[in-house]
Amino acid sequence: MLTIREELQKDVEDIYHVNLKAFDGDFEAKAVDKLRAANALTLSLVAIQDDKLVGHIAFSPVTIETADGIVDAIGLAPMAVLPEYQRRGIGSKLIEEGLAQLAKVGVKTVFVLGHAEYYPRFGFKPAKHYGLKWEHDCPDDAFMVHELQAGALNGVSGVVRYRPEFEEPTL
Repeated sequence: MLTIREELQKDVEDIYHVNLKAFDGDFEAKAVDKLRAANALTLSLVAIQDDKLVGHIAFSPVTIETADGIVDAIGLAPMAVLPEYQRRGIGSKLIEEGLAQLAKVGVKTVFVLGHAEYYPRFGFKPAKHYGLKWEHDCPDDAFMVHELQAGALNGVSGVVRYRPEFEEPTL
């Protein structure tokens, strides 16, 4: 049986491990720890199966710099499932629960940089269709947004910036 719940302090090490195993390198795992240390995790959910933490999803603040000022939004990053538990719907359940919880508390828009074949099933659309772009270069179809409140992006266009915890360290 799969359980989705908010992260607890006892989950921190397992969350790091899940992100480390799901991605090529430790960037995402370290980013989550930095977000947590900065008290910048808007929502952090874990997936528990057979008493084991097998998945994690994090949401944190992003800003949209428009000609008229700053608009607040949320970014989905990262979403990770242990490789041996992938392709079982765990990631989908994490995303669905996260979006539902955010909608309940009045979040209007959520951005994601991810697979163009995967995220549209949850309501994500290319951000470029709204006149929005990520602060870094990326394929147009990989940077997406989901309006949790219809019309939330009417008249909003500009550059989306993630928190500094997502910046690659300089060498």
